Amino acid sequence: MKLKIFIAVAILEVIAVAADWTALQWVTKPLLAPLLIGYVAERNRLSAGLAFAFLGDVALLLDGTPAFLAGMACFLGAQLCFLTAFLRRARPRVAAFAAYAVLWAAVNALLWSRLGTLRVPILIYSLALAAMAAAAVGVSRRTALGGALFLISDLMIGAGAAGLHVPASGVLIMTTYAAALYLITTGFQTTTRKPDLAYAQSA
Repeated sequence: MKLKIFIAVAILEVIAVAADWTALQWVTKPLLAPLLIGYVAERNRLSAGLAFAFLGDVALLLDGTPAFLAGMACFLGAQLCFLTAFLRRARPRVAAFAAYAVLWAAVNALLWSRLGTLRVPILIYSLALAAMAAAAVGVSRRTALGGALFLISDLMIGAGAAGLHVPASGVLIMTTYAAALYLITTGFQTTTRKPDLAYAQSA
């Protein structure tokens, strides 16, 4: 039931972005991650990452560079939580890390001259994002697809920050982001190798 509600809210959020209904976006976007936390129903690194994603979603509803940087900091926390959860669940794939490292270097090199004061924050955040996506490959195909979609979504945001706007970018960003959260969460929850218990035990 929680996943069906998540899908319905995600569809409403995409519609709100497409129609530029700001009020509806303020209702739907902050609900995405909490609905998945409810689906996880336990305190672990995955739910901690989703909590950071919720904070990032709220921050990015606001305009301006400070809000953008606050959102990026929250999502950095999310990526690090996801990364450690994936590495505890499955052995890392060296080829995946190598491929994502090349992609990370290439994208940052292409955007570097356009990012201005955002260069270093984006460099750091995108490194964590690429590492998360690479680690997701070892967990399951579904989680790997979720990691890739998360990277694609944030790549479009980064391109926008560099002044390179993709047509219908708002809809594409939210569609890929919502799909990424869904696939990462459900993909991780359906795997059973080496349960992620350390977070709960240390809490």
